[in-house]
Amino acid sequence: MIPVILSGGSGTRLWPVSREKFPKQFCELFEESLQNLTLKRLAKYGKPWIVTSASLRDFTEKKAIEAGFSGVEILFEPSSKNTAPAIALLCKVMELRGLANEVVGVFPADHLIEKEDVFSAALELAESCAREKKVVTLGLRPTEPATGYGYIQTEKQPYNYRKQMSSYTVVKFHEKPNLGLAKEFLRDGSYHWNAGIFIFPVHTMIELFEKYQPQIWEAFASLKADLTNLKDIYLNLPSISIDYAIMEKLSNQELLCVPCSPGWNDVGSWDAVADVYEKSGRSRGNPIEVNSKNNFVLPRSGKSYAFVGVNDLIVVDTEDALLVAEKGLTQDVKIVFERLKQENSKLASEHRFEERPWGRFDVLLDNKDFKAKIIRVNGNAQISYQSHSQREEHWILVRGVGEVVLDDKVIAIAKGSYIKIPQGAKHRMRNTGSEPLEFIEVQLGSYFGEDDIVRFQDDYKRE
Repeated sequence: MIPVILSGGSGTRLWPVSREKFPKQFCELFEESLQNLTLKRLAKYGKPWIVTSASLRDFTEKKAIEAGFSGVEILFEPSSKNTAPAIALLCKVMELRGLANEVVGVFPADHLIEKEDVFSAALELAESCAREKKVVTLGLRPTEPATGYGYIQTEKQPYNYRKQMSSYTVVKFHEKPNLGLAKEFLRDGSYHWNAGIFIFPVHTMIELFEKYQPQIWEAFASLKADLTNLKDIYLNLPSISIDYAIMEKLSNQELLCVPCSPGWNDVGSWDAVADVYEKSGRSRGNPIEVNSKNNFVLPRSGKSYAFVGVNDLIVVDTEDALLVAEKGLTQDVKIVFERLKQENSKLASEHRFEERPWGRFDVLLDNKDFKAKIIRVNGNAQISYQSHSQREEHWILVRGVGEVVLDDKVIAIAKGSYIKIPQGAKHRMRNTGSEPLEFIEVQLGSYFGEDDIVRFQDDYKRE
């Protein structure tokens, strides 16, 4: 089986840690990013692929390398069009590469699985069923009458059985129910949460696209092997989920479900994050509580927290935003996010730090007079050779050794070196050592936006 990770997200429900340009799969909520955990979980089944948005290229490539997956296959969508076009793109690329007879498993990038033995047994059965030219979905046995998930209804009698795990034919997909209906689903026992995990042979999914979504599949007919015309193809694709496009149209002869209880959590709210920590006995921040109980904090490094006379609070602290919410109400964080979006606030879209393929930078201060950053360049890496039309820059090296290229002149630098970059000058920082290099940058000028840049050469082929 080829495991494929669908990696998207809007950064809505786990604000302020998650943002539009930093969705939750990259957030290190549990000492490691959710996408890295997913990669490591799936690598045992085959070499993983990732399908994601081109806007997340830097994060995706860098985090995959950090997790030890430098050779992972990544498909970059020009724009996010939901899961059906993403899976159609995957199938077309695999067809072009002679992989149409392979079985693939499609998985979200940002879920937790605690019982990997149960998960493995379910996948083993699902793959076996998929080789019979079936589409198979994993259903999560519900533990409560949840109204935030879609449900998969199955027949009562098993279709297949293997190693204490059964598959069932699917009767119907159900939208998120109200509480009364969710309670009925729970009592019935043949309704399962839809986790968005699907296993299928590539050629079978291609046939289903041809049958149920011919306009999507026809759009990919002209796709070139080097994907140079992918952007043009995506312009006219609908935004539609694989559930609506394909799954809900399948007969019970085409679609199976393997129900299981693998300790699944979609980490879809701060309540869910707090619940994971509390059930595992782990803690972050070690807050002092005085006449207080049942509080949770996701802290900033090096900062202390105390609760006095309050209960059942969730506190999430970042460099530029603080969230305080009552437990049980954190789904309403999306209202905060939407309000920030309406105000065109950067707090909805980005952090004060940004990852780059060569390293990262953190904004220390940004006002109308100047902007200050601390910039880290990875070992043996270099930033692009660039210039700025509206600002000059002042660099002080505080860690490491390297070279500055200034208007084609190479200047060796070490800790304590100072370099002035005049407005309009071509320049780059190059780390000549194996350890990270860090420098303070102070910008002076009329505009400090990241779009004031012209690149003359770039190791990462960015425009």
